[in-house]
Amino acid sequence: QVQLVESGGGSVQAGGSLRLSCAASGYTGRNYRMGWFRQAPGKEREGVAAIDRPGTTTTYAAFVEGRFTISKDNAKNTLYLQMNSLKPEDTAMYYCAADPRIGSALVQSGYYYWGQGTQVTVSS
Repeated sequence: QVQLVESGGGSVQAGGSLRLSCAASGYTGRNYRMGWFRQAPGKEREGVAAIDRPGTTTTYAAFVEGRFTISKDNAKNTLYLQMNSLKPEDTAMYYCAADPRIGSALVQSGYYYWGQGTQVTVSS
């Protein structure tokens, strides 16, 4: 059974950095594309970044503006999101997702498996 467990969230001041991790189990990492999504209170869940199965193609939401980097270590079955220059509007619950289809996707329909989320809070 596929399981995704996020970690690394926390509270930081604006301009700070956090590195989120998503540990996957129940499948081989190189066979799954993965993505990060976020949901702020009262808002829809939105795609943040995505990476394809081999980890060679990445896609970012426009609001990332070069501040975040998604990566995956297929040997460790772990997905990462390095977030720099954080802003208060980045405050949200961050979720990782995985799916066996090829390519990368920033839409929720592109993923079958989801983690429980890790909270990121950025204060001004």
